[in-house]
Amino acid sequence: MAEKLVVDVGFDTAHDHYVAHHPELKPFTALSLSGLRKKIEAALLPETVDVKLVLNRSARLERDRRRKSGEQGRERVWPR
Repeated sequence: MAEKLVVDVGFDTAHDHYVAHHPELKPFTALSLSGLRKKIEAALLPETVDVKLVLNRSARLERDRRRKSGEQGRERVWPR
């Protein structure tokens, strides 16, 4: 059975990315929640880990905004 890892996630509006924090891991950043999950899982290989992302208010608002607008992570035009 996979170990469960609960990771706190926030959203950095200045840099427009999600930030994950866990006491046993270095901070991770990604443009999308799926990218964040993949980075965490890759860092923990070869272990099988069930990663649960716990979003703070800013991360939830950004996720909901993206869902409502239909925005997909990398379809943005840079620089913003």
